[in-house]
Amino acid sequence: MTNDLINKRVPLLDKGWIELVDLLPHPSTGVSGDLAIVNAARVSFLGESKGTEADKKLLFYLLRNVHTSPFEMVEFKFRIHAPLVTWWQWVRHRTWSFNAQSGRYSPFEETDFYIPEVWRLQAKDNKQASEGELSPEKNEALLAKLYRHYEQSFALYEEALQAGVAKEMARYFLPGFNVYYTWIGKVDAHNLMHFLRLRMASDAQYEIRVYAQAIYEHFFKPALPWTAEAFELYVLKTPQS
Repeated sequence: MTNDLINKRVPLLDKGWIELVDLLPHPSTGVSGDLAIVNAARVSFLGESKGTEADKKLLFYLLRNVHTSPFEMVEFKFRIHAPLVTWWQWVRHRTWSFNAQSGRYSPFEETDFYIPEVWRLQAKDNKQASEGELSPEKNEALLAKLYRHYEQSFALYEEALQAGVAKEMARYFLPGFNVYYTWIGKVDAHNLMHFLRLRMASDAQYEIRVYAQAIYEHFFKPALPWTAEAFELYVLKTPQS
């Protein structure tokens, strides 16, 4: 099952995607991630097991009692293509390791901009959240203006490049928050669960929530089915402190 996960790409938003670049333990070892966690807790050898029932019972015990270091023995490495507004939220999770695209070295493409489907309204009781949507007429009018804004901005960006302006300065013409960026992100299973708990929550911004949900459904659950089951039971249902 996990052999199919490496290099799997999931499309998100209008032009975004996420793919799994690597996994530790690698599927070629024949050792599942869940078993690697159990064996780390036993300070054992790869591939050694005391049977499905005992192994799963131990894993559930570890997460239920917040013995989290064995979960750090499993790592996920992703390649992510997402709007810059998503990057700035993601990079706040400092337990991840990142390496990102640089507009100083590679020029942006004309399609490297995020166009939302709808304009969300400002939440009344939460200064950093949204709720509801604009009417269809207003939504269409604002989206048309956004398209024109991107077209004009990219035209100026290209004009600056053609004039010989350095890429690091020509990008000043581009809209900041909605330009698409690509980056590599690596994280262990323990810290990934913390990320998922926060970013799959209903109050997380939509543009990062869809990425968190994709990680969980397409990569985390298939790679770590026991851990995912325990995560839903002991972590997602536990109130955040």
